[in-house]
Amino acid sequence: MDSNQQQQQPQYRCVIVCQHSSCLRNGSAEVLQAFRDYPVPNVIIEGSGCMGQCSSGPTVRVIPDEIWYCRIKPHDVSLIVKQHLIGGQPVEAKLHPRIHPRFYF
Repeated sequence: MDSNQQQQQPQYRCVIVCQHSSCLRNGSAEVLQAFRDYPVPNVIIEGSGCMGQCSSGPTVRVIPDEIWYCRIKPHDVSLIVKQHLIGGQPVEAKLHPRIHPRFYF
């Protein structure tokens, strides 16, 4: 890997999985555990309080990328890990539409 590629990749990432009441009712504890079951070097996995996206949970935020995912289920985690956390490409189909609006023509 050359120095330009090293500068483009963050030194670390943190995956934050909401563990507040409405997300918990929709399975966020299982989503958090699924992320913990797929350890990735330089990626920290944490539960959080409310992230203000209650109608779209479980909510997952990846920082410093500032990528927000919504309605995540445990079976979505392996794709997020492989494609985003390892491959560097967010999973477009799971992006939160309020935070990552898309325009279709």
